[in-house]
Amino acid sequence: MKVPAIKKLVEQADLESLQQAEQALYNEQPLAIEVEGEDEGEKLTHILAAIYIKERMAQGDDFTTALRSYTNRVRNSIN
Repeated sequence: MKVPAIKKLVEQADLESLQQAEQALYNEQPLAIEVEGEDEGEKLTHILAAIYIKERMAQGDDFTTALRSYTNRVRNSIN
């Protein structure tokens, strides 16, 4: 997971484009937007993080708060 790649997606893609990219990866289809990542798994991680952050920002969080919430969620799922 690379924060700069996630931030770029949050800034450059709308929620619908991110959701379409998520589905394209699941269906092994080419992506309509540029997503940084070494493989499909990393790209999916970046897309899912950007979706989560955009949804939190729509509820009033700023980027940093939404990112912190996402990383805490990931840490808790690993423990």
